[in-house]
Amino acid sequence: MTSLSSLVLRNAQLSAEILPGFGGALSRLDWIGGAGAPVPVLRPYGGGDAAPRPNQLACFPLVPWSNRMAGGFSCGGQRYDIAPNREGDPFPIHGEGWQRPWTVAFQSASQVLLMLERRDGTPFAYRAALEYALRGNALVVTLEVTNTGALALPFGLGLHPWMPRSPGTTLQAAARSVWMAGADKLPSHAEAIPQAWSFDRACALPDGLIDNVFVGWDGQARIHWPESGLNLAIAADSGYYIVYAPAGGDFFCFEPVDHLINAHNMAGGPARHGLTMLAPGQRLRRMYSFAVT
Repeated sequence: MTSLSSLVLRNAQLSAEILPGFGGALSRLDWIGGAGAPVPVLRPYGGGDAAPRPNQLACFPLVPWSNRMAGGFSCGGQRYDIAPNREGDPFPIHGEGWQRPWTVAFQSASQVLLMLERRDGTPFAYRAALEYALRGNALVVTLEVTNTGALALPFGLGLHPWMPRSPGTTLQAAARSVWMAGADKLPSHAEAIPQAWSFDRACALPDGLIDNVFVGWDGQARIHWPESGLNLAIAADSGYYIVYAPAGGDFFCFEPVDHLINAHNMAGGPARHGLTMLAPGQRLRRMYSFAVT
């Protein structure tokens, strides 16, 4: 990825900046519908013209899987080994789309469609489409993947947004259970959600680290920043979310995803844990809405 050229989408209420050459990522999303200065809704990239690292950006797509996978997986009697793709992490993480340049297929003042062709992937060969569209007070993101390979394989999708975290920030996102992680950061077992992580009602993020996947999400979440008075309503056709919030950080991640971390290798098979088996030519699509009020 060599180009830092950006695209800007804008309407009367929102402004979004996108870096197609850096994973098709958002570098910022700002609320401009108030009387004052723009207010960041997602954590903005502040590195100027320097080439960003993905974890410095506001949001990036997760395709063809989300989060960590334990070194590969078996499917149809074949073992597929996948190498680590992030320095310091022993496992491949977040798929591939976040580390590859996307091309612009369509652009208007408030909408852009990006494409990614991965013909030579091992084992995943696919075509991905990523649409950002400003619709009133909402950014609507559509992420789609088509299996262009010769074999049926499990695919999954998600988004990895980074939100500003102020002292009064609250999160509301109902779920049924949470997976605890072992020392390797892979899920070890599911249990009832502890009180400090119970986001059925709006509550502050815990003081300590949280880096866990929640199951049984109804696809609706709400973030409130009392300092600015803004609310962010998130909707997704996904049944899982991941919260990553480091202790003492000025950001947190709320990641809508459609499968469990390491679902490829969990007991019961990948489909039981949210992944979708796509035969050659089949397509998977997910939609996400970020509405500011």
